[in-house]
Amino acid sequence: MIHYTELGLQNTKELFRKAFDGKYAIPAYNFNNLEQLQAIIKGCVETKSPVILQVSKGARAYANGTLLRYLAQGAVAYAKELGAEIPIVLHLDHGDSFETVKSCIESGFSSVMIDGSHYSYEENIRVTKEVVDYAHQYGVTVEGELGVLAGIEDEVSSEHSHYTQPEEVIDFVKRTGVDSLAISIGTSHGAYKFKPGESTELRFDILEEIEKKIPGFPIVLHGASSVVQEYVDTINECGGKLENAIGVSEDQLRRAASSAVCKINIDSDGRLAMTAAIRKVFAKNPEEFDPRKYLGPARDELVRLIKNKNEKVLGSAGHAFD
Repeated sequence: MIHYTELGLQNTKELFRKAFDGKYAIPAYNFNNLEQLQAIIKGCVETKSPVILQVSKGARAYANGTLLRYLAQGAVAYAKELGAEIPIVLHLDHGDSFETVKSCIESGFSSVMIDGSHYSYEENIRVTKEVVDYAHQYGVTVEGELGVLAGIEDEVSSEHSHYTQPEEVIDFVKRTGVDSLAISIGTSHGAYKFKPGESTELRFDILEEIEKKIPGFPIVLHGASSVVQEYVDTINECGGKLENAIGVSEDQLRRAASSAVCKINIDSDGRLAMTAAIRKVFAKNPEEFDPRKYLGPARDELVRLIKNKNEKVLGSAGHAFD
């Protein structure tokens, strides 16, 4: 077993306390390859932001669990090389079983999510508590989920969303012992969060009720990409086909970040940024075949996106050393 402290990683407990007090959210950026990881660390170092490196079960299978351990350790060293030892968390996104979570903890993850939202309420509590009891032995923080997000992203899929019921949160948090709670208030996975003409307003009334029920408790938003129109347009202009891709407005996310929401997950926007840059290279230079020539610009574009998110949306910039 490799403990996360051996890799130079942190868990989320103290980071969330500071985020709650400071009225900002810590970015949780998904990655599954080297270029994404480089961009995330560079963007967060340059904005002096703490960061949660987020890996889904599918991404872990794609990148290889053993390699991920060393990539995380390398990320810590890379941040130091860039001049800022920012707090870095390695987090399992949407863990689907105790076995998956256990494997991640044993390979150096400092934070895990167990997603029992597709189970009955009582089964969700049972599975989540089992994970909490194991993870807390090793100082690993645990995120649970109440409510279901619609959409498709990686291996996460649900046709319909189900809003979190505020009356359930006190019981769930008390009986499971989770350190943070992912809720459903209108976000969804993927690049098609809303239909044209549909209101993109999040259910802040539900969030406010939850805050009253569990004051000071860290809340998490999944499916919170804005689906940046600039990237959608570039992809479509360069041969792609993303019709009616609509995300969560940055104003809505900034409002959420100034509340009890201490962690905001961003995956689709990073994919769109890199895909737009790659398509632009191929549109201008169809003869290109050197991966460095198209993955390099994609990496640079992702850095730009991350810096903007940290500075203008999540408010995490400048808080690495609070």
